[in-house]
Amino acid sequence: MSGFDLLGSLGDSAPADRSTRTDASGATGSAADGSLPCSRRGCRAAADWALRWNNPRIHDPQRRKTWLACEEHRVHLSSFLGDRGFLKETLTVAELAEIDKEGT
Repeated sequence: MSGFDLLGSLGDSAPADRSTRTDASGATGSAADGSLPCSRRGCRAAADWALRWNNPRIHDPQRRKTWLACEEHRVHLSSFLGDRGFLKETLTVAELAEIDKEGT
């Protein structure tokens, strides 16, 4: 059984070579300036937006997963999640950081 790469299926290019790190939101990767990178496959831009979502078929209603998006890819990633009824909220990365601080 091969795994399906959802984020990979959204991109048009080969996967970026990223060193992996994880923040409190569960996002992984690295942008060139050390900030969190956009989740769009192959994009190395720093993320400005946090797209919080869940799949109601497999997640509890309160659970939120997070995709990060740069300004260029925010609409594309939001549309992908929204078309499936998964997108719950869109925050700035700064707002997400505040939520993470409050939760610890």
